[in-house]
Amino acid sequence: MLTRAEDGRGRDENVIVSINLVSKGAWVPQVRRGLQLGARPRGLGERRRRGRRRGRKCGRGHKGERQRGTRPRLGFEGGQTPFYIRIPKYGFNEGHSLRRQYQPLSLNRLQYLIDLGRVDPTQPIDLTQLVNGRGVTIQPLKRDYGVQLVEEGADTFKAKVNIEVQLASELAIAAIEKNGGVVTTAFYDPRSLEILCKPVPFFLRGQPIPKRMLPPEALVPYYTDAKNRGYLADPAKFPEARLELAKKYGYILPDITKDELFKMLSTRKDPRQIFFGLAPGWVVNMTDKKILKPTDENLLKYFSS
Repeated sequence: MLTRAEDGRGRDENVIVSINLVSKGAWVPQVRRGLQLGARPRGLGERRRRGRRRGRKCGRGHKGERQRGTRPRLGFEGGQTPFYIRIPKYGFNEGHSLRRQYQPLSLNRLQYLIDLGRVDPTQPIDLTQLVNGRGVTIQPLKRDYGVQLVEEGADTFKAKVNIEVQLASELAIAAIEKNGGVVTTAFYDPRSLEILCKPVPFFLRGQPIPKRMLPPEALVPYYTDAKNRGYLADPAKFPEARLELAKKYGYILPDITKDELFKMLSTRKDPRQIFFGLAPGWVVNMTDKKILKPTDENLLKYFSS
């Protein structure tokens, strides 16, 4: 194709040549105007003849908010006081995003995990075993503070366990102690809870195990009560509380001191301890499979306080 400079003809000469080609019967492609670049089809905004469909006012009526597109927002009540301002406000959900959440763990689910071999009943059970056995999912970033043991499946629970949870119902405690087991309720702060649920990533960092924080003031009465089997309660009050619960539900309380698993059943954590068998301040070396213990007096005093 030749350009205008190469062709040597101007615009008028090209038009004359095109007319001559048409008059001689040469084929010229016909292109619809609607397919050309910049062509605009007839829309609702274009004026049509009166009497045609959507003519004159384009189907938008006479004046007002409907024609001009200025309708009020959703929920507008015509100017009167809206209901969410007219009705008094109550604090039922105040601080809802800051409330502590506890994942439910039923006795039926716990027995299921034991029967499948995911949880070993011959060892003390805490959140590490429950999370590794895919029994519960704990998300500290979503305000999860542990597990709540509920009584569903209390009639069919047969295992003898030493379990540590964060909350437990009275019937769930009775169902476990009826079989000769032990229940302990303990509090974990968010950092300690994350370390307890995911110990391997923490050990790979090479950091010393921190101390577990004490519960907030609102939870101190719960964890210092022997009826709740709190880890801060007086151990001397536990036998009396166990016997009182057995009388209430009408079962014979087994003597765990004569049990062959008494050493396992009597194992408990220190209030500052996170893992069973690992004290605060220790460093677990996953590469060399060794445990490093501090020897400095100041460190020993800090982690033991």
